[in-house]
Amino acid sequence: MSASQPDTDQVKVRAPGKVNLALRVGGLRSDGYHGLATVFQALSLFDDLSARPAAPGSYGVSIAGDQAHLVPADDTNLAVRAARLLASRHGGEGRYGVDLAIRKTIPVTGGMAGGSADAAAALVACAALWGLDINPDELRVLGAELGADVPFCLLGSTALGHGRGDDLVPVLSRGGYHWVLALPDIELSTPAVFRRFDELNPDADPTPEPVPPALLEGLASGDVRLVAEHLVNDLEPAALSLAPHLADLLDAGRSAGALASIVSGSGPTCAFLAANEDAAVGLSNDLNALGLCRTVRRASGPVPGARQLG
Repeated sequence: MSASQPDTDQVKVRAPGKVNLALRVGGLRSDGYHGLATVFQALSLFDDLSARPAAPGSYGVSIAGDQAHLVPADDTNLAVRAARLLASRHGGEGRYGVDLAIRKTIPVTGGMAGGSADAAAALVACAALWGLDINPDELRVLGAELGADVPFCLLGSTALGHGRGDDLVPVLSRGGYHWVLALPDIELSTPAVFRRFDELNPDADPTPEPVPPALLEGLASGDVRLVAEHLVNDLEPAALSLAPHLADLLDAGRSAGALASIVSGSGPTCAFLAANEDAAVGLSNDLNALGLCRTVRRASGPVPGARQLG
């Protein structure tokens, strides 16, 4: 199929955000990356992306939705970079073209992989739009070139990640998990949080600690309380050092009945695990009333990775 004759006029893809149930971080390695051992869970907080054909060599993007003004609408956009990378490996950027439209729901620079979700959605959408013969494993390899979280946003569900977090193994997870997400009115740069981690842990071994075995046991058995007891994020002290008021938000969630609270990834989103859906509704209402954050959302997990709609 030629680039001038796509198999469809529009492809729509939905991709999830994530929370790290465990994020163990090693010291800076010789290659400039931190070794990670992490457990991802994909949550029902989605970005939607649509892809329409454009003239060969043309790659455009528009952004709407929550915090859209914070997302670049040029070639630095991760979804545009994903489209160009995919094209470059299948005949060249000049052979294809696409107009992308993203509707944001996942927090921007919130530690929930919003940009990575958009890149994952763009890979899936453009592969379908251009009629490319590419399998999910090949897409994940491409995704890893764009960012460490992109392969998981393609895979979804629950997974154990090693290396930079992009070496993934699916994890058995029974039952559903109900989360309340508090979104502060600030952004935290992931590189800045890692730099602060290095300052706080100058002698950290490049090999991270393993994820808690009891966490994996809790997921396998569907024991939400066991999971809650073993949530861990080695980046949390660094995030709290850069944004100390997040500690008040975490404390407020626990006081309001959360089984556990944790900074999501590099932050600043704070994630609260609730015992069930009713508890999540009550916790969400209580946190909203406190006025400690910009907004509060409820989400559940695990959910699938980036998927074509319709």
